[in-house]
Amino acid sequence: MAGLSYEPERVEAFGQLSYFRGEFHGCLTRRGDALFELADAVLCADGPVKTLVGLSLAPEHRRGHGALYGAVNQGRIDTARLRDALVRLPLPKAADGRIVLAVDVSPWLRPDADTSPDRSFCHTYGRGEGKHQMVPGWPYSVVAALEPGRSSWTVVPDAVRLGPGEDVAAATAAQVRAVVERLVAAGQCGPKDPDVLIVLDAGYDVPRIAFLLADLPVEVLGRMRSDRVLRRPTPPKVYDRQGGRPPKHGAEFVFGQPETWGDPQAVTRTETTRYGTAVATAWDRLHPRLTRRSAWEGFDGELPMISGTVVRLRVDRLPNGGEAKPVWPWWSKTDATDADVDRCRQSFLRRFDIEHTFRLFKQTLRWTAPRIRDPESADRWTWIVIAAYTQLFLARPLADDLRRPGEKPAEPNRLTPARVPRGFRNLRSKTARPAGAPKPSTPGPGRPPGSRNHRPAPRHDVGRIVKTGESYTRPSHHNKGTKPRRMG
Repeated sequence: MAGLSYEPERVEAFGQLSYFRGEFHGCLTRRGDALFELADAVLCADGPVKTLVGLSLAPEHRRGHGALYGAVNQGRIDTARLRDALVRLPLPKAADGRIVLAVDVSPWLRPDADTSPDRSFCHTYGRGEGKHQMVPGWPYSVVAALEPGRSSWTVVPDAVRLGPGEDVAAATAAQVRAVVERLVAAGQCGPKDPDVLIVLDAGYDVPRIAFLLADLPVEVLGRMRSDRVLRRPTPPKVYDRQGGRPPKHGAEFVFGQPETWGDPQAVTRTETTRYGTAVATAWDRLHPRLTRRSAWEGFDGELPMISGTVVRLRVDRLPNGGEAKPVWPWWSKTDATDADVDRCRQSFLRRFDIEHTFRLFKQTLRWTAPRIRDPESADRWTWIVIAAYTQLFLARPLADDLRRPGEKPAEPNRLTPARVPRGFRNLRSKTARPAGAPKPSTPGPGRPPGSRNHRPAPRHDVGRIVKTGESYTRPSHHNKGTKPRRMG
């Protein structure tokens, strides 16, 4: 980059980038200069990050590898202040001015780290069909703000590490609640703005999350399994001579039985270039039949009826030639119109943009490459990666398109997340660099040659101790030999 032009958009983007770099340095309360230069080394490294010690060789990191490891293991980050700084950034919004947040869990796999505590069994997908495995690691729940249209960019305002045996639905609801409250405090969404849309994929108890967030200005949209059975509203009371207790739930709505669907609430058809005709069919006021077990075992009072709208999405074909199976999102609102159904369809498809963010974290920024022992150090490194990715997002309008042979030119302000780091080293020299120069020091003597470590690190079981301090026990309905229950 030869120099910065004086276009208003570029000047504003340059000011936002410099401001965030200064704010990020202010969030580093212990060993802040080493942590800040570590983030710069991640952004300016030649090629993907492979090891932490390799980052100490980058020119942007002016300290030795000992200071780097000391910063990761003993540094301190004011995560509350950093979260507030992230939500104050210009967030992408949908066409109607709505903020769309996607939530998903990505694991940091640590199968051989017997000395690392708080590991859980993380669900991973294999290359073949049905090759699912449970691998020990640290699962992280990540919240990302989605852009409208086809894009690989997101804004990550929060990430939380899930402990062994933790209630995923409750932890996700608490995380989303904190993010939405920070957005309201930052003025990103006010009383006159549309509700924030929370998009989830399969694996979440979507109705329960919607129930836990009912007091917030949010809408919840999440995919359900294709074998679910929901219920219609309670039918009106009919008094006859037979007597008996009136039914609490209406007729069944079985996802796999079209004869139980009835007339839809709304139907939309959209012609797409990649999937052919996309048909979205919606049925109104459907709720799951809750029972007093699992998450609802200790619920006080009568179990609620969490009504919503079920949308069936079907396309003609897939880009890779695979079989196009319908998906079943559930929306927490009722009385859906054709515009609402089409908006749910578009928002659910945009949810997969968070997968591009996970791939960039792991393949380019190498979020899970360092072999870190302590989970607190893993959290610290995770926030370094998030701060580095945020700087790439802010530098998108400023970076030049440094194409490699065979790559097509990108449209203005449409660089992919993998192309922006190529010119960040030239851009860094023109932004704020609040880190101080390293002080001269003498390395310590270290361990005497030939001496042995007489204090070996303790070993930890995987997923055996939960956050309450009690041993984790497998639920009874997960044991082998039990009769499969019907998904209601």
